[in-house]
Amino acid sequence: MGSIQDSELVPKHSTISPAIFYWGTPVVLITTENPDLSFNIAPMSSAWWLGNRCMLGLGAISQTTINLLRTKQCVLNLPSDSMTGAVNALARTTGSEEILTAKPDEGYKYFKRMNGYAYVHDKFGHAKLTPLKSDLVRPARIMECPAQMEAELVGVYEMMQDADTKGFIALEVKVLRTHVHEEIRMDGKENRVDPDKWRPMIMSFQELYGLKWRKIDDSVLARIGEEEYRGFSNAAEVEAVN
Repeated sequence: MGSIQDSELVPKHSTISPAIFYWGTPVVLITTENPDLSFNIAPMSSAWWLGNRCMLGLGAISQTTINLLRTKQCVLNLPSDSMTGAVNALARTTGSEEILTAKPDEGYKYFKRMNGYAYVHDKFGHAKLTPLKSDLVRPARIMECPAQMEAELVGVYEMMQDADTKGFIALEVKVLRTHVHEEIRMDGKENRVDPDKWRPMIMSFQELYGLKWRKIDDSVLARIGEEEYRGFSNAAEVEAVN
């Protein structure tokens, strides 16, 4: 067991109370289907993966959440670090017309109204993005995003049940099919993304970042072959899907 270090030997620390805890996660553009059969796009970064499941942290009254609860389908589109223009164009937009008349007692809707969010119905046109037909779900994929995951909703979990702050939920989605641009595939590997080619956009404390252009060191974990995790994910496709 390690001993507690003398305070004179460790870096200086201070106690803070962050208002947000966005330590750095990938930006995701979630596409869902509106009641009028058009498509909504929502940028977010409260997402993480385990196996072929992704957990999405969303406001319960956001249009994306409402659409996802109704249709049980979405596409998780991952923008590269070169797509800041599209992400910023979507950043303070909403697919919910109700924001236009939101009252102080309407929580997150009123927060959005007071912070300059605008109602936009045609998110694809607004952000100059191109919709692509999905294979297994109705929401469109975003052509410009190098990675696109068609997914279905499999779980809904209320968050902050121990606090007065309500209205946030965690949505578990199962990835059904993954599409990637050819330029980020690993040479000679059918089902591998090359991390030296893939440049995800990262949000850290509301700011947009990319990754360093080189691997910082070899990973001990990477000595385990990726296919060893296949049992926790989707079965391999018989042939590549374009």
